[in-house]
Amino acid sequence: MNIDRAVMAFAGIVVLISLTLSQLHHSAWSWLTVFVGANMLQAAFTGFCPLALILKKMGVQPGAAFQ
Repeated sequence: MNIDRAVMAFAGIVVLISLTLSQLHHSAWSWLTVFVGANMLQAAFTGFCPLALILKKMGVQPGAAFQ
């Protein structure tokens, strides 16, 4: 798995968890989904993704988007 796929998988998991928590516990968990979406949007324009940097330092192979 390369960095691009790992970032997308992690974002999807966080979104699903936050939506589940917002339904089961408190609606404020929806803000986590907003944060993930905003981070993905800024990464699309700037190419900067904190998770991609962490994964790169861990030795995950780079992909086309995050090198």
